[in-house]
Amino acid sequence: MRNGQVESGEQLIPNPKSKRKAVAERIVQLEQSAVSPWCIGRFFTQEGTSPYDTVAWERRSISIVDDGNKIIFEQDNVEVPASWSQTAVTVVASKYFAGEKGTPQRETSIRTLISRVVQTIAGWGEAQGYLGSPEERAVFEDELAYLLLHQHGSFNSPVWFNVGVREHPQCSACFILSVDDTMDSLLELQTIEGRLFKWGSGTGSNLSSIRSS
Repeated sequence: MRNGQVESGEQLIPNPKSKRKAVAERIVQLEQSAVSPWCIGRFFTQEGTSPYDTVAWERRSISIVDDGNKIIFEQDNVEVPASWSQTAVTVVASKYFAGEKGTPQRETSIRTLISRVVQTIAGWGEAQGYLGSPEERAVFEDELAYLLLHQHGSFNSPVWFNVGVREHPQCSACFILSVDDTMDSLLELQTIEGRLFKWGSGTGSNLSSIRSS
């Protein structure tokens, strides 16, 4: 191009071969640097600054009462982000904190809850090759923790209930089940549903195979 004019034979579209070569070179570079092809980078966080230091923390007492003003849940001295509403804090403390209330194993901080889930998921990612280095794992942990702390997103209930608590946690919120038109299958469906309900999930069942009454 000269003076804004395209000269004869000049290519405006990049050469596909050059593009493929650049991609191949980048893949080799990633492999040699032991960084996974996912290339997780920092967006919300900064290296050297903990995501848990990006929010102000405070202690609150949590209490739930029924229609008769009877206390049905109570936990004092719970560490929470100051920006979280009382409703959010109450739901999290009453439903998602691991451990029996009144025991040393009981979680008392949203910091601990988020760390439990984030570190477990990051450990899976590193073990399965999605996170190619300890450095990339650290970035993933920081970014995910930031999103959760600042309420940009949240996991479904089974994740909070089970991840980091059980060796093989049930993480999905909903299961779609099938059933055959036999008594054995109908009874088995009830058993499977009960096991899924136990760990906080819901189910939907395809009943189209069952004969009409």
